[in-house]
Amino acid sequence: MRYLLLHPPMWRPDAVAPALQTSQVEARPVRQLRDLAVDDRPTVFLLDAESRSTFPVDMLRSFVDAGGAIVAMGRDGEADVPDGLPTEFLSGFLTHPSSPRRLLVAIRAGFREAAARAETARARGEAAQRAREIGELTRIGVALGTERDLKTLLDLILTQSRRITQSDAGSLYLVERNEEGTKRLRFRLAQTYSKPQAPFVEFTIPVDRTSLAGYCAVTGDPLVIDDAYFLPPDVEYTINRSFDERYGYRTKSMLVIPMKDHKDEIIGVLQLINRKRNLEAILSTPTDVEQQVVPYSKRTVELVTALAGQAAVAIENSRLYEDIERLFEGFVLAAVHAIEQRDPTTYGHSGRVAGMTVGLAETVDRAGDGPYRGITFSREQLKEIRYAALLHDFGKVGVREQVLVKAKKLYPSDLGLVRHRHAFIRRTAEREFWRKRAEFLEQNGTADYKGFVQALEAAHQEELKELDRFLEIVLQANEPSILPDGSFEELKTWSKRAYLGLDGVTEPFLSADEMRYLTIRKGSLDDAERHEIESHVSHTYQFLQRIPWTRELQEIPIIAYAHHEKLDGRGYPRRITGDAIPIQTRMMTISDIYDALTAQDRPYKRAVSHERALDILTTEVQEGQLDEDLFKLFIEGRVFQRQLSEDASS
Repeated sequence: MRYLLLHPPMWRPDAVAPALQTSQVEARPVRQLRDLAVDDRPTVFLLDAESRSTFPVDMLRSFVDAGGAIVAMGRDGEADVPDGLPTEFLSGFLTHPSSPRRLLVAIRAGFREAAARAETARARGEAAQRAREIGELTRIGVALGTERDLKTLLDLILTQSRRITQSDAGSLYLVERNEEGTKRLRFRLAQTYSKPQAPFVEFTIPVDRTSLAGYCAVTGDPLVIDDAYFLPPDVEYTINRSFDERYGYRTKSMLVIPMKDHKDEIIGVLQLINRKRNLEAILSTPTDVEQQVVPYSKRTVELVTALAGQAAVAIENSRLYEDIERLFEGFVLAAVHAIEQRDPTTYGHSGRVAGMTVGLAETVDRAGDGPYRGITFSREQLKEIRYAALLHDFGKVGVREQVLVKAKKLYPSDLGLVRHRHAFIRRTAEREFWRKRAEFLEQNGTADYKGFVQALEAAHQEELKELDRFLEIVLQANEPSILPDGSFEELKTWSKRAYLGLDGVTEPFLSADEMRYLTIRKGSLDDAERHEIESHVSHTYQFLQRIPWTRELQEIPIIAYAHHEKLDGRGYPRRITGDAIPIQTRMMTISDIYDALTAQDRPYKRAVSHERALDILTTEVQEGQLDEDLFKLFIEGRVFQRQLSEDASS
């Protein structure tokens, strides 16, 4: 061990030089305050009486706190430490005059104290460094544990690994299997601080001992390489210099660490390159590499190994989360397919509503003014909105199919009965026509027969025309309308007419039930059927409530439950109003109505134009049923363009 003795410029240590073993002790005069500093050697400052005024007490205290020791020398007649010189940071005090032996003993005691202080400071420094490293690993672990997007997670792993090791570059490989089940390493990510413009291209390499990453994946052991260009001749692996040659880089020190999951299975390899003295240094020239790049220490291997273990678990969790998401996505799409199989004419409705609702949410996110300028939706919230929109009609599986797909006001069997009735009445009229002709001939012969037949024929044709008008009126009334319009006066007149049935009983042209259906003013459903259709919302809510949603998706049942509610309370099933309807639902309602109006022709309605649909929505906004500000954003953001684009490409 070497020692440093600091002393006043006028003091000559040659009297004690032999005893101090000058080959181990450097004696250096202190001429100014900045010379009073502690280096990495045990340091003693010999403070004589004349120098006390030159060096303030605070400066001396700082010197001692840094690990130095002070031996003070008194003036003539000073038998003890004088006032103004604190004893707590003195290693010794010598009265004047003092013999060389006493001085030597005091200096050696100071060196021992300085060495002890230095060791204590070093131990404290190492403990503080370990604490910082543990804290850093903990913070990194928390960050890795909360990130679910695999691409972002990989970038975070490599960035943090480079940062804690002060590495200039790094790359990350993940183990995967091909269709034959053979393992291979996929090059998923690369970072090079000194060459940020270098492009990244994914590729795969075999899991074998020929490459650094492959060797680690096979053996499970880390590789610590001081200079990648000078590998030992007996190793099985080689370094690929193509990047260095293409971009003028110099790979020197390397650390290659396998990433093992909780089952001790290797799922990837982390490769760090060129540990630097200064993280911000750019390695542009060979000189930069020589000055900045240092080998990876044992401690950095321990740190990165710990981080690699955390990273492996985080990657596995991310993959598991992705698998769960794919599974749930498949379930959702299968559920939507089940709905659309029951009513093929609505194919694509749920997907289009989901697309427009998410588009409107993104538009709200970007809004710079208006009441929703402060509203933002996270990635998870957008996913929640999408799933709620995709599943908003799932409850239709609980609705009778004949009601669900009812195209006209009358069911096909009921309309068939009306047609048969019309045909029966028509044939009855024709039979009556021929009966009257035969009866005339029987009673009058051929006298005036021609004139009689002509009059009878005219009356008969007029009656048939009138009966055909009856069927025409029924068919017209049977067509559902989008809006509550139309008159049923002529239909009501026909309902009051009667005919003689086969059993001789007089029956009406139209029964009370038939009239109830045919006089539906809007759509094709009567009140009971409409209530059954409306019950799909409650079925949807009850179904969605049974699913154990994650915390991020737990609002899906509530969002879907209110998609037929209106701000003025005229919606269903709960007739809630205003802010009781979530904003996500209000966005979905606008998208749902727009798609229902503009979707391809259905048996129970014809599609309306984009302009007509917006007019109808505008009317509902003016009536206080829909959110005016959201509808404004729906138009300004041209959210409906998603459907228009789909229609154009289909």
